[in-house]
Amino acid sequence: MGHAFEHVDEADLAVTPEQVWDAIATGPGIDSWFMGANEVEPGTAVRGAFLGYRPSHPITAWEPGKHLAYGGEKAPDGRFVAYEFLVEARDQGSTVLRVVTSGFLPGDDWEDEFEAMLAGGEMFRRTLVEYLTHFAGRHATPLTAAGPPLTPEVWARLGAALGLAGEPRPGDAVTVDGVPGVVYWANAKTVGIRTADALYRFFHGMPGVLLAMHHVFADDGRDAESWSRWMGGLG
Repeated sequence: MGHAFEHVDEADLAVTPEQVWDAIATGPGIDSWFMGANEVEPGTAVRGAFLGYRPSHPITAWEPGKHLAYGGEKAPDGRFVAYEFLVEARDQGSTVLRVVTSGFLPGDDWEDEFEAMLAGGEMFRRTLVEYLTHFAGRHATPLTAAGPPLTPEVWARLGAALGLAGEPRPGDAVTVDGVPGVVYWANAKTVGIRTADALYRFFHGMPGVLLAMHHVFADDGRDAESWSRWMGGLG
């Protein structure tokens, strides 16, 4: 049967349209909040690289500083995802950013995939706002690492390792590998943490493993392999 969806987010940001455009329409900007390594061929395509997956999405709208859209190409089974960003300048150098994510998931078993997509999408959009609020003008090194098979016990141990007594909630003070931070977003499948020089994120990854998708603005002395070992200790 399948499921068509559309999700709209709007954020008021105390940054300029130019800073927003850099975040959404350049490779280094996207690297600082989305996932994996990215490159943008202006007006042509947005390309990514993530754990062996290398998507390339055609750009369908390109109006620098105002409007970007890409994706929407359909698989043989009808599956697609499209992204649209609408940038509106406001007074005193501020900006309103509207993000529209739409698509179609085929089959009768779309619910689990949609739930995971919704949870992950919320984290990505919230990370974009967090990046523009606290790190605009800086570019991060993206870091992706896989951890152990994810169970409720592993998720609970992650919370304990961060210094949490229960489920993470926005505003909670935490410690990531000895570095103080704050939870900026959390739901049943993700937790995002901001420190002075990084955005650390942990996901219920597919297929059933703990994933780290971090953005590091200053060298924290860890690479993907060391983060995999750190998460492995939670198993």
